[in-house]
Amino acid sequence: MNDASEIDMSATRAEVARLRLEHHDLETAIDALVAVGVADQLQIQRLKKRKLLLRDRIAYLEDQLTPDIIA
Repeated sequence: MNDASEIDMSATRAEVARLRLEHHDLETAIDALVAVGVADQLQIQRLKKRKLLLRDRIAYLEDQLTPDIIA
């Protein structure tokens, strides 16, 4: 693996870590809004949608980090 590939993989790992943190923060925010009980349902739905988009992006990036193995 060349240096450029290793740098790209390192950057991708850092992005995955950042997205996981944001995903966790959104989960915490959603839980807090639901616990309060007076939360705006539209706001909660938007946060949940953002959380799903983050999950999909994380899965995509993790797939990029996994080498293709042809059996």
